[in-house]
Amino acid sequence: MAVRRRVLLAVATLLAGALLLGGWLAFRVYQAGTALRDLQASADGARGEADALDVPALEARLPGAQDAAARAADAVDDPVWRLAEHLPLLGDDLRAVAVVATAADRLAHDAAPDLLTALGAVVDSGAQPAKAVPAGWVDLAPVATAAPAAARAATVVDTLRADLATLDPDRLVGPVAGPVTQLQAALDGAAGSLQAVGEVAAVLPDLLGADGPRTYLLLSLNPAELRAQGGIVGAVAVLQVADGAVGLVGQRSTVDLPELAAPALPLSEAEAALYGDRPGRWVQDSVLVPDFPRAAALAAAFWQQSTGQVVDGVIATDPVVVADLLSVTGRTVQADGEELGGDTLLRALLRDAYLAYGDPRWGDAFYAQVATAAFAVLRDATADPATARVAGQTLLDAVDERRVALWTADPADQAVLARTPLGGAFLTGDAATPTGRAGGALGVFLDDATAGKLDYDLTTTVTVTIEGCGTAEPTARVDLALDYRPPADVAGYPAQVLGDGRSGVPAGWLATNVSFWSPRDGRVGPVSRDGVVVGGQQASTARRDVAVLTSRLAPGSAETYSVRVPAPGGALTVWTTPTLTGPGVVTGECPAG
Repeated sequence: MAVRRRVLLAVATLLAGALLLGGWLAFRVYQAGTALRDLQASADGARGEADALDVPALEARLPGAQDAAARAADAVDDPVWRLAEHLPLLGDDLRAVAVVATAADRLAHDAAPDLLTALGAVVDSGAQPAKAVPAGWVDLAPVATAAPAAARAATVVDTLRADLATLDPDRLVGPVAGPVTQLQAALDGAAGSLQAVGEVAAVLPDLLGADGPRTYLLLSLNPAELRAQGGIVGAVAVLQVADGAVGLVGQRSTVDLPELAAPALPLSEAEAALYGDRPGRWVQDSVLVPDFPRAAALAAAFWQQSTGQVVDGVIATDPVVVADLLSVTGRTVQADGEELGGDTLLRALLRDAYLAYGDPRWGDAFYAQVATAAFAVLRDATADPATARVAGQTLLDAVDERRVALWTADPADQAVLARTPLGGAFLTGDAATPTGRAGGALGVFLDDATAGKLDYDLTTTVTVTIEGCGTAEPTARVDLALDYRPPADVAGYPAQVLGDGRSGVPAGWLATNVSFWSPRDGRVGPVSRDGVVVGGQQASTARRDVAVLTSRLAPGSAETYSVRVPAPGGALTVWTTPTLTGPGVVTGECPAG
């Protein structure tokens, strides 16, 4: 009987302990849930204030959000909770709540204050008396001031993204899966922009002239005539930067920059085989090379030989960025008596100008005139904090799409830039991509071979499909779709639109050189066109294999090029030519879980 009583007592004790632990866990779950609901309410209330850039209101709201986040983190930081994470059925959900609560606490206490500091530095500059800058210049010093705080926030976000990536929403119950998915999406959406700012923050003061004036060459690329970097150089401007302020101090049309007798820089054997001497002799063709540091160095050397001026760096962008900036800021530009907004700019620049002017030099001059006017309009827009915010986000999006690139002649600063999306270093750097580094990225680049402006009517689409997900060796199928739909009367267009005729295609047809670049130390498999394997020029450079072939499209026709390559880890990033219809980077990856 005594043994029986002891057994019953032990069982009763265990049951009582389990009930106590269960009750304690239930209390902790209640605490965490209440705190997280309070935090969600605070975040919902802050959205309007964030949209309005009301920094004081956001700062006033922050302590309440921090208190709620701290209560949630305290609730899950409990030995009973950690033990319960190993239970069947409930364990995954409890662990997910713990990860979310900890992430929310770090966001509220570590990332949010830094982001508000950065935002305040930019916004407050609009309310403070501006420092003395030359007339017509833009003061970007607040951006440099904000960068370190944004860099610290980026570090926190990257850490939290890694923690949340260990959670599979498909294995969680609905009330838990929803917040996990939302937070994952929010951090993923913020990470790219924060990373770009964070990595450049260390060198931004130097780039903005803190250690002395710097001179930059601004290349305006014209995607109506494609080149690997986005489009042929249509206009060249000179920017002067000093103590955080930037001004437009000179401009040239490319027709004022005739070809050189010999390349501005020695070309490698691979460059000569792929492009001849064009990248070194014509500034328009410096961007044939699919590596921006190399293209920029060629453009800078060309400029020095042509004008005698030495520049400290090169910036490139395209009119898609200008059109997007005009759209989000509600501005327009004036050129030759025309008022051009975001919806009319591209057609005016890339088609109408070449139809209206009989001499192609006047079309290029119009292009240069619009670039100058756009700088002035956007300069004025920065005086309004709300406008500056949307313009800044548009620029960050443009960097993510590889529509903006920067190179500096300073080796130390360039080493930093080459590791970022802003550097465009496909061959010479190792820029981060959403699924890895640039060295592991495939390249698909386009070069107009018609010598006209017909790419205005070309739709390009690059897609990445991962095959064999869940296997030891997944592969990626990369498809490049080209769809050419010009107006019915295209054959009657002037020569500056149709090209010089040396491409060997009938008037109105479009010829495009397409190059496939393997990942570093990889191989390019057979290239097929509409399912049929096609040949082409083969080369090897920068530890990559290259396959080049020529597309010839009649008006109203389309074709698709495909290639298969390994996709280690079930993911692949493709760097490609940013066009009027497609960005300069595309990724594909296996679904989570």
